[in-house]
Amino acid sequence: MDGKRVAEGILKGLRARTERLKKSGIEPTLAAIVVGRNPATSLYVKKKIEACEIVGTRALEFQLPSSTTQEELYEQLRALSRDPQVHGILLQLPLPANLSAEKALSGISPVKDVDGLTTYNLGRFYSLKNRQDIESAGVLVPCTALGILQLIAKTPLRLPGCRAAVIGRSSIVGMPVAHLLTCHNATVTLCHSKTKDLDQICRQSDLIVSAIGKPRFLKAGMIRRGAVVIDVGINYGKGGKLCGDVDFKEAAKKAGYLTPVPGGVGPMTVAMVLSNTILAAERQIAKNPKTAVAAPVQ
Repeated sequence: MDGKRVAEGILKGLRARTERLKKSGIEPTLAAIVVGRNPATSLYVKKKIEACEIVGTRALEFQLPSSTTQEELYEQLRALSRDPQVHGILLQLPLPANLSAEKALSGISPVKDVDGLTTYNLGRFYSLKNRQDIESAGVLVPCTALGILQLIAKTPLRLPGCRAAVIGRSSIVGMPVAHLLTCHNATVTLCHSKTKDLDQICRQSDLIVSAIGKPRFLKAGMIRRGAVVIDVGINYGKGGKLCGDVDFKEAAKKAGYLTPVPGGVGPMTVAMVLSNTILAAERQIAKNPKTAVAAPVQ
């Protein structure tokens, strides 16, 4: 599955929505905050800024020094939350070791939380039971999970009743993916380091989503023939070569559909950040057409 191509199609569609907002006098704006100097983090933000250019949205980048305190970061996020000209806020993770991501994220207004990672948005998300609830509740879904769902939609696999294995239980990927698939009526097994008979669970699954951060962990013998395999892993193997959790060459012999690394889930996550930004802008304007002011930070 070519995530880059699918993402490009999504971004083109978002451009039309951006133009409609601009005609009404609103310029959708995404604010990205980076703390410290991390080459990988800087690359992720760069890709999101480039996506803003494609979609036609305004991008604001704030580069904060690694010496930034918890209070300083929180206040920066509060200020952006109160700014009616900013519609989406992205705090690039991970943060330096001296900073708490949970405390920092609490400074982002839920209506501008385009990553869907604030406690408020995650709490609402996990309280929902089906796709209709998600659509009607107006919750901003975590971007990687949403991107994975879009990729699955490009395959013949139908989620209702399918058996899915999600490997990894992180709060950013594994758990949101498992819940989103459950909301779409898949039967999900959330696997982790203590899971017994992982090989057997995977071989019985129509869909495997791997997000454990182990280079080439998933082998062909763990995959049911014809299964859809989504590789979320970002690892560096021998010689520093970028690779995923899935042994791609082996897995390609068994999987019906398989995402590469790079070029699979990564571009989809970026596209979903922009999708959530446009959605957030539309909702803020609908709530308060004159100023599009977001709800106050709790």
